Amino acid sequence: MHVHLLQHSPHLGPARIGDWLDSMGHSHTVFHLDQGELPPRPGEGDALIVLDAPEDVPPADWARGERKLIERTLDGHKPLLGIGHGAKQIAEALGATISRGTLAETGWQTVTLAEASPFDLPERFEAFTWHREIFGLPEDALPLGGSAASPLQGFAWDAGRVVGLLCHLEATAESVTAMLDHLPRPAGDAESPHGQDREAMLDDPKRFDRLAPLLDRLLTQWLRTAPA
Repeated sequence: MHVHLLQHSPHLGPARIGDWLDSMGHSHTVFHLDQGELPPRPGEGDALIVLDAPEDVPPADWARGERKLIERTLDGHKPLLGIGHGAKQIAEALGATISRGTLAETGWQTVTLAEASPFDLPERFEAFTWHREIFGLPEDALPLGGSAASPLQGFAWDAGRVVGLLCHLEATAESVTAMLDHLPRPAGDAESPHGQDREAMLDDPKRFDRLAPLLDRLLTQWLRTAPA
């Protein structure tokens, strides 16, 4: 299987996703939209992943082409996964509302799985977060679950073929360090009780190790929806 990934910042890359795809025998191509690369055509590739982007960034030249590709993929039969910005774009394309949350959420947060959640994940787990904006649950979608600051940390639509994640299961110590070094923190992070400082985010490397099996379970479940 060949997976296409859309990247919007040199500091918000695939992180552990690329290694997972390689280990499972899947090939992949990263399209660096922030560097002027055009997104792939809708009929190309076997699955699409739309990565995160910095919040509060004005619409860029790539925004229209990306939105069209998302809409065409929603209308098709190929797996579609969005993380952060990608999840918000998918949710909006499905008619959900995007809004600024009451509080920013950064660092490690406990996510509790929703009763109706279709995700193959533990009932409670830690995930990395970096956002202020949130989205509503699209019609006919099932919720992943939520944290104290964000009741909806993700959703699945069309029997799990389409997945949106607000949290970051793909995070590594290296990817988080890049975010901390180069990206502005989400608006209101300094005042939020759900914001962590750099030391708290990076002090326990085992937290990143514990994300790996969660990402594996989620991506495996997601790619099972690909047409035979």
